[in-house]
Order: sequence, then C-alpha cells, then structure tokens
Amino acid sequence: MNGIFPRELEDEAIYILREVASQFEKPAILFSGGKDSITVVRLAEKAFYPGKIPFKLLHVDTGHNFPETIEYRDWLVNKLGLELHVRYVEDSIKQGKVKEETGKYASRNAAQTVTLLDAIEEFKFDACIGGARRDEEKARAKERIFSVRDDFGQWNAKKQRPELFDMLNGKIEIGENVRVFPISNWTELDVWNYIKEEKLRIPSIYFTHDRMVFDRDGLIWADSEFINKSEDEIPYSTKVRFRTVGDMTCTAAVASEADNLDDVISEILSAKISERGARIDDKRSEAAMEKRKQAGYF
Repeated sequence: MNGIFPRELEDEAIYILREVASQFEKPAILFSGGKDSITVVRLAEKAFYPGKIPFKLLHVDTGHNFPETIEYRDWLVNKLGLELHVRYVEDSIKQGKVKEETGKYASRNAAQTVTLLDAIEEFKFDACIGGARRDEEKARAKERIFSVRDDFGQWNAKKQRPELFDMLNGKIEIGENVRVFPISNWTELDVWNYIKEEKLRIPSIYFTHDRMVFDRDGLIWADSEFINKSEDEIPYSTKVRFRTVGDMTCTAAVASEADNLDDVISEILSAKISERGARIDDKRSEAAMEKRKQAGYF
C-alpha cells in the first residue's frame, strides 16, 4: 500500500504561507522547478484561492541545470501567470564575486549563495520561502519554520527561535532576512503522495527515461559538458530517473523502470538509501550542508 497523504500537513503549510503574507512586506518563493518547490507553489495556490499567489518567484540559475527542469519552470510560470525573477551564477562569476571551481568535482552549487544573497538585496525580499524538509539532511533538521538570517545572510543554529504552539515570529531587524519552510515537517513520501493526489504535472526526469550517463564513486552521473570526466569514465545509455533534482554537476541518477507515480512511490518505500544519497555535493564533507547554510545557502 502506497499510503494516503495526511491532509493535516497541507493545513499546516497553508497556515504558514498565510502567516508569511501577513507578517512580511516582500516575500518570494525560491523556485527551481523541482518537486518540492512545485509542491510549495501548489500550496500557495490553495492558500490564497480564489486570489492570485501574492509572492514573486526567484530562481538562482547555475547555468548547469537539467533542460527539462528549466522547460517545466517556464511552463508553470506562464500557466499560473506568476512573476519570475531569474538571477545567474554566471553573472556573479563574470563580476568577480565568486570563483569558478576547477577539477574533477567542480560544481557551481555552492556558488549559488553569492547570487542568492545579491538577489535578496536587489529585490529587498524580507522572506524567502523554500521547499526544504527536515527529513532530507541533518543540518536541515535544525531549521525552524521561520529561520532568521543575519544582515550578512548567515545562519546560526544556536540563535534559532522557539516555535511553541505553532506561533511563528517574523519580527526581524533591518537587513535581516527570514527563510521559510512550509513543508519542513513533510517526508519525501508525503511529497510524492501529495503530487499524486493533487494530480500535479512534474518534470519528466523524475520518471524513467533513456539517458547518457557514466559511473563515478558508485553513483550514476548524468553525462554533461559541465562535468570534467577522466578518460576511463565512459558514457553509456541506460534507463534512469532522478529522486532529487539540482545542478547537473551534483545530482546523481538512480537505475529505475518507474514510469508512473505509483511505481515511483513503491520504489521510495523499498529504497535503501536516502533521497539526498544521490546528491553529490552533500558528500564533500560530513558537515557540507551546514557549512553552506551558515554562509547563506538556501
């Protein structure tokens, strides 16, 4: 049995989104075109129906994204009539604000932080809504639903505010920013069951498809011009899908025959590695995610 989505999680998320609208002046949804941010947009639709979603969307584009994800992003924005701001890591590199990584494991994932903080300053966003969940990774489990960042965009786990009895405190000082996580208490399985029950369209790469890939460190990497391969890393075609979608240089695929939601959910129920087990950037060190968050990461 795949399970049924617990609707009390939807109620909680809608409450959180309405609190954001009431407590902040210029909030935005951090939207990548991945399943979690798609879920957040759907929740925002329901939270403010029949009105329009009162948040702008912001995407920090590394330039190394999966084309299917960008295509979906633009489709959804047009379908819902939303306002999307896109800011590019490439511009931050050209401006000398961040240095392009080199070597076998080079990625622009961490470089997104600089571009994000600049975009927050440019648009004066006082709250950024993201789709992070506590079950994904232990640093994310430390986050509150309203997570305050200082005027340098930095996060301090020791200065998290208590959130007793669902009371959310959005009071911030000038220059501070809040990251908001309305689906913080959801699991990966909750997200998939919600997508199924809501009949949401998602990018095709979440389902099995033929793709050129190569093997590295026991993982299946998508073959891409953005990845520095060695001579013995020979691409081949096979059927894969992605459990989580990020930059092409840091997101591994999984071998799969799942071409529909029921099969995807069944796979998750029997999986022996976590969702973030396919995120290569998390493997750089034991505290990789926490260090990125301290610097201002999503």
